[in-house]
Amino acid sequence: MRPLFLFAAAFLALVPAVAGAPARAQTPAAETPAATEAPGAADGATTPDGQKPEEPKPLEPRPPFEATGPVTIPNYWDPHSRPEKPDVAIRTIRFLTSDGFPPFNFVSSDGRLSGFNVELARAICEVLEAECTIQMRPFEELETALEEDRGDAIVAGLAMTAENRKALGFSDVYLRLPARFVARRDSDLEATPEGLADKWVATVANTAHEAFLHAFFSNSRIITYPEPQVARDALKAGEVDAFFGSALSLSFWLAGDAADGCCDFLGGAYLDPTYFGSGLSIAVARDNTALRAALDYALHRVHEEGRYGELYLRYFPVSFY
Repeated sequence: MRPLFLFAAAFLALVPAVAGAPARAQTPAAETPAATEAPGAADGATTPDGQKPEEPKPLEPRPPFEATGPVTIPNYWDPHSRPEKPDVAIRTIRFLTSDGFPPFNFVSSDGRLSGFNVELARAICEVLEAECTIQMRPFEELETALEEDRGDAIVAGLAMTAENRKALGFSDVYLRLPARFVARRDSDLEATPEGLADKWVATVANTAHEAFLHAFFSNSRIITYPEPQVARDALKAGEVDAFFGSALSLSFWLAGDAADGCCDFLGGAYLDPTYFGSGLSIAVARDNTALRAALDYALHRVHEEGRYGELYLRYFPVSFY
């Protein structure tokens, strides 16, 4: 069993301010040629040709982060293909989840199980008029608990893989985790292969984000760093022109003190499932088609009624779309 989120301990400090931070993300490692160390490159940055980025330009003071443009709430549901209301009423649902993965699943300061996944599960039960329980277990035990009929559905970011599809069924996707570019606010770049040609683009080494850049932005000067924080710091300091990584993680960074208003999203979201996974869905026993159909119906209604948007803005105050 494999989690869909990549735990990032640095985000835990954000919990009091923004209801937590991203936890686990399915990002297959990229198999790319070994990079050589760029002479003088800061903090372990590497480039394929060993070149050194130009000296950074002074960074002008900026106000705290303010999102530019309209807030985008993701919508994965086709209004012309609405799931049918289940013929058989679902009386109870025993959801299984884990904690320690804010803002999706975590225990709040008052000891209450909270998070986007948890609140979404409660909203589903309201739509279905079903009694709902949410059990917290270690992530590694969730699939076993489902198999042993100690729960009905897993809402904890379990990845959809060929292996677990043998025993599990999955609801419609309710959240995808895209990749995005960020650049300094004084930048006039465009997030296109042409707009970033010959520009220094940072990313984290041996990740799907690096593989994506090599595949589609090969004319950029791709420079890799060992950790996201180091790469983001390089962007803030003006040592690189742009950074490409997890949009979810970047949304919290942009809103936090570490970015200090330096940067903003550049261009739109990249959702290629080959690189960035299929997204989040709810897992049930493979033969439990009635519950899966009910979940699909409820997810559509939760979005249609505006509850999904409320939850999205509550737990992700800076939209990563």
